[in-house]
Amino acid sequence: MTTLTWLGHAAFRFDTAAGIRIYLDPFLTGNPRCPDAEREPERVDAILVTHGHGDHVGDAVALAQQFACPVVAQVELRHWLTAQGVADDGMAHSLNKGGSLSVAGLTVTLTHAQHSSSTPDGTYAGESCGMVLSFADGPAVYVSGDTSVFGDMALIARIYRPDVAVLPIGDHFTMGPREAAVAAELVGAPRVVPSHYGTFPLLTGTPETLRPLLPEAIELVAPEPGEPVEV
Repeated sequence: MTTLTWLGHAAFRFDTAAGIRIYLDPFLTGNPRCPDAEREPERVDAILVTHGHGDHVGDAVALAQQFACPVVAQVELRHWLTAQGVADDGMAHSLNKGGSLSVAGLTVTLTHAQHSSSTPDGTYAGESCGMVLSFADGPAVYVSGDTSVFGDMALIARIYRPDVAVLPIGDHFTMGPREAAVAAELVGAPRVVPSHYGTFPLLTGTPETLRPLLPEAIELVAPEPGEPVEV
């Protein structure tokens, strides 16, 4: 069984059937929705980062140094992370859109996202990305990253056939519920997990607004921060 745990904002933890623990966009310190018990991980086997903004890079550098784990990110962002002290992996964990690699018991594929990407110090960090996570003997999870809806989400459905889609709904910096409902329809995953909402006053989108907009065939799964759900 693979579980997903929302850690508030756009931070997630995945625990695989093989006992591997993966953090995605680990914004823990300074994240007001992250449960206190989740702010200091006891174990990290891999870190995935969708783009360079501080609320997504989060604690990636500190966690990578503490746990000596691989960090997967888009090429320019991964280069910046190396410059911040993340162990140089010789480009092994640098990806660009359409590329895939195997790490920590899953295959990670970078997809397009409609958003910007720069690091907390203002460095250009390539382009924002989404990710398809294909777990060994488990589900395929599409994490869109920060994005607006775009028509080529239908290609993600066609190629990867995700079982779960993680979509931002907060509005203002990403799509809101109206756009996320269309994105869910294009992606076609039977289950949708909302993200990037409820953190700051500017992010006004809610699961309650999204729910009635979704096609009947799509289940909305909106866990509380720190609550694991099976994917």
